[in-house]
Amino acid sequence: MAASYEFPSDLLAGQEELHQVRAELLALLKRLPWSVEPLDGFSDDTGWRKVERPASPGWTEDEQAEVEKLRRRERELAVFVSCHRFWDEVAAENRMDARTRLKHVHEDEGNDDQKEN
Repeated sequence: MAASYEFPSDLLAGQEELHQVRAELLALLKRLPWSVEPLDGFSDDTGWRKVERPASPGWTEDEQAEVEKLRRRERELAVFVSCHRFWDEVAAENRMDARTRLKHVHEDEGNDDQKEN
């Protein structure tokens, strides 16, 4: 049977916010033009696959600030989660398993809800 971990509430909240920030950042980056700076479009078929990009108007200052804000928060949360005092309580040989379980704890809770129905 797999080990069960009693994650502290602040660690769970930090991991959940990290998931949310990463999802928000990914969604933002998908919406933005491919280049931060304005650039002409191009087409290159000399490599192993053809690469084409339309002209990019670049990112606005507000868009750049939003990306930077999300990246900064992502770094803060990643440090908080990875350096949390809880990890000192977990045996070294179990830390990788515990960290993996923390990343997926909300998925597991969703599966528990489905089992009860």
